[in-house]
Amino acid sequence: MIRRTKKRWEDQALGHIGRREARTEFYKDSASRINLNGEWRFLYLEAPELSPEGFMNKATGTDWDIIDVPSVWQLRGYDRMHYTDVLYLFPVNPPFVPSENPTGIYKKTVHINREWIQNDTILKFHGVDSAFDVWINGTHAGYSKVSRLPSEFDITAYIQEGENDITVRVYKWSDGTYLEDQDMWWLSGIYRDVELINEPKDSIIDCTVDGELDSSYINGILRADITTKREICGGTWKLERDGKAVTSGTFQAKEGKAHVTEIIPDADLWTAETPNLYVLTVSADKHEIVVRVGFRKVEIKDNNFMVNNQVILLNGVNHHDFHPKEGRCVTRSQMEADIMLMKQYNINALRCSHYPASGYLYDLCDEYGLYVIDEADLECHGFEWVERYDWITNDPSWEEAYVDRSVRMVKRDRNHPCIIMWSMGNESSFGCNFRSAAKAIKDLDATRLLHYEGDYEAEVTDVYSTMYTRLKRLKEIGETDSKGNKPHVMCEYGHAMGNGPGGLKAYQEMYRKYKRLQGGFLWEWYDHGIYTEEEKGTYYRYGGDYGDFPTNGNFCIDGLLMPDRSPSPAMLEYKQVIAPVEVTRISAGREILVRNYYDFLTLSHVSLRWEIQAEEHIIQEGCISHMTALPHEAEKVTIPFLPFMPEANTDYYLNITVCQKEDANFAKAGHEILKVQFPLDISCDVLEERPKGEPLKVSETADILKVGNGAVTVTFHKIFGKLLSVAAEDQEYLSEGPVMSVYRATIDNDMYKKEDWMNQHFIQKSSEQTEYFTYETGADKVVVSIGKYFGCLNQSWGFECDYEYTIYSCGQVKVNLQGKAIQRGKLEPSFLPRIGVVMKGNQSLQKAVWYGLGPGENYSDSKAASIMGIYSSSVDGMGTNYVFPQENGHREEVKWFGIGDGNKSLLCKMEAPLGLNLANYTDGSLEEAKHPFQIQRADHVEIHLDYLQSGLGSNSCGEEQMEEFKVKLQDFSMEFVMQVVADGEIRKEAKKRYLD
Repeated sequence: MIRRTKKRWEDQALGHIGRREARTEFYKDSASRINLNGEWRFLYLEAPELSPEGFMNKATGTDWDIIDVPSVWQLRGYDRMHYTDVLYLFPVNPPFVPSENPTGIYKKTVHINREWIQNDTILKFHGVDSAFDVWINGTHAGYSKVSRLPSEFDITAYIQEGENDITVRVYKWSDGTYLEDQDMWWLSGIYRDVELINEPKDSIIDCTVDGELDSSYINGILRADITTKREICGGTWKLERDGKAVTSGTFQAKEGKAHVTEIIPDADLWTAETPNLYVLTVSADKHEIVVRVGFRKVEIKDNNFMVNNQVILLNGVNHHDFHPKEGRCVTRSQMEADIMLMKQYNINALRCSHYPASGYLYDLCDEYGLYVIDEADLECHGFEWVERYDWITNDPSWEEAYVDRSVRMVKRDRNHPCIIMWSMGNESSFGCNFRSAAKAIKDLDATRLLHYEGDYEAEVTDVYSTMYTRLKRLKEIGETDSKGNKPHVMCEYGHAMGNGPGGLKAYQEMYRKYKRLQGGFLWEWYDHGIYTEEEKGTYYRYGGDYGDFPTNGNFCIDGLLMPDRSPSPAMLEYKQVIAPVEVTRISAGREILVRNYYDFLTLSHVSLRWEIQAEEHIIQEGCISHMTALPHEAEKVTIPFLPFMPEANTDYYLNITVCQKEDANFAKAGHEILKVQFPLDISCDVLEERPKGEPLKVSETADILKVGNGAVTVTFHKIFGKLLSVAAEDQEYLSEGPVMSVYRATIDNDMYKKEDWMNQHFIQKSSEQTEYFTYETGADKVVVSIGKYFGCLNQSWGFECDYEYTIYSCGQVKVNLQGKAIQRGKLEPSFLPRIGVVMKGNQSLQKAVWYGLGPGENYSDSKAASIMGIYSSSVDGMGTNYVFPQENGHREEVKWFGIGDGNKSLLCKMEAPLGLNLANYTDGSLEEAKHPFQIQRADHVEIHLDYLQSGLGSNSCGEEQMEEFKVKLQDFSMEFVMQVVADGEIRKEAKKRYLD
């Protein structure tokens, strides 16, 4: 007995019914079109078999719902939202899928006139998830699958003059779903454009174009293979550059095929840095198509991949099609905004992850200049979790399904010069079906390289690809000739989830050091948060917010670009780290070294803007516009700043900004490519006597000690050994602190340490025990000394802390904290989030100013985008509003800060620079919240001063913090002085230094 019969959408051997052969998407096409986007009638069902009788007929569907196309039905109120990274949402039983198979039936009526039906009619779906059937006027016209590739049907035989009915039945689950287990929301429907094409009887069906170079890498070789609908067909072609004729000719097709070859002397070459494009127009009778051509050569020489005989370094990013309100439905304008941002942030490469993108993307990458890895719509990651990773990958019955996905991708996209590699998919193990796909790709196109990270031995690929490789292993790859000594690319690294990644500079230094390492692609471009507007506020949902289980939660919130399209701090960091120009200071004088990391451009297109910064003010500035360094070379430049007399107690810096000289299509002249800062060894130290005020008075009870005069009142708790208050003129500025802390609200990149930190070492459950409390009065000061033991719940490690508070009659309060690490047992954390103190400021003190790194947040392993200066902000403005709340808003190397109410401020000056966080919430409230609107505002300003805070790392998926950025259990010391000053005096008072 046959236990189960395959349904049409469960047959991996059935690639399609009636679908045309894949072909190029032309840049322009004179054939008329009818855009079918817009309103369709829609019927949602729990299974295809529940379709009403005769649903495909013209007369049905008048009472159905209305849905807009393109869209995904889950974001239109049908079915349910669900996010997983790896897991299939049903039992693994290939090729079978659940009987409960959500289905959407779409209907649209379109009017066809008499002129139209003189030609052929092609129905084109640019993307449908996951499989679908088509009926025209009640007759079945075709079936197709592969969600992220177009499907074309010749429906000439089914249409008629007048009204025509198009019915499409879309299946959420199909055998193709086993090949589409990418890390993203499970979304369904007609989600890309739909159109009718009025194709002439003598049309050009396809035109594949290759812009190669000869052995001199100077002259272009134009090769075009033209396919015509008629067996015998003649036509013309012409090649233009910037609207000017370059060359032209005729062709004569035999058996529907024609070939053109032409040498283009001294061609303007295409690279990501110089995206020069030619326009090829091919005409046959009444039909004309346009293809843009880029002349370039991709090859491997001396174990490196090259473009135009030059080794290139990929500073890339992984890109999904995503919109926070529309899911996978994206517009050309959004994609253009993405590409322009990438170029502005020094990104030169894009990996389509993990499927072919909407066709707009490749046109834009051709035009703006990005190298592209185009990737087949193929991922079977869920099989790894049943410990049979190659289940269908090594099953010959699935061969055609694998090959089809690669072949159709290549046939659609091969005219785009931006594509330098074809990728066969992602995270699907390796087996016979990838060997077949590799051969099929090479048979179609030998001009590009082949990529697939799952080919762990680089058996069939041209490059050795890895993901999330730790630095130690990456160094080994760079120093060895393993895997055939093929060039290495990191297809994913630097997981940009939440606050992070940190440590990007170390990766970039590795890429630049080792010949074999040719860069990588950060994961990923865009947070996949779903826009949500409710009474409680506007926010972005992630996995689990729809009751979906199992889920990978906020693992989809892992982009450089936040859902509201705000560049994250990580994006600013990445821009600086990968900048194609490096500036270093040669000596303490005026000379700098400017190194050119462009692969093709000289530095003639940039200028250097320099300035001498006196903490907050610019005292000299200038511009050097004549730069000459060749690619991969350097030049020395003398900055012509003049001698000056330094002000008292003022730091000076030399700032260098590398700018674009002229307008480009992605940015205006003056666009910043890189900004660096060098401290100048110029100073004038002036010390003065600390001012004296009226005598301090001391009062105490059994538990309270109060020290004060007209300038300041400081209150301590003698039993708890705690500073309770700092006040001036009946206004309280501090309501608690400092109290030692080793805890920070967990960042996503701490996720694998959270259990250890919070449930074994209980770092969030800390306390201080009073060991001694003494005070001593002097002529103009009172010194309060408090000994504390700091520890965490049930821990044998901790710190002996000696707090010394010196209250001066002038109103200043100096805090000196000496901490000695103690271990009385054996168990301790491998490292700590931070070592520092936390204080509580008055809630009214919402205006912040600081002298330190800024303007944005920065951490020990993520501060390339920050420079020293004096910056102002609100307390709320100090933070970063991550979709998933976590530690944020830190500033390193802070020399002083102030928080005020517009009238008076609490000024805090550091003896040595410290880390700073200011916030209107506690770490605990951050830890508890799952969305920003859930963060409970505190009744005070939370002030963190850190001796050290650990870096960010990328351990949500990748390298954890490097050793030098981990805070170990160690002795420490901190000293700072607090005083209340008028807002207008804060900078003046901050500069003062005293003899004692």
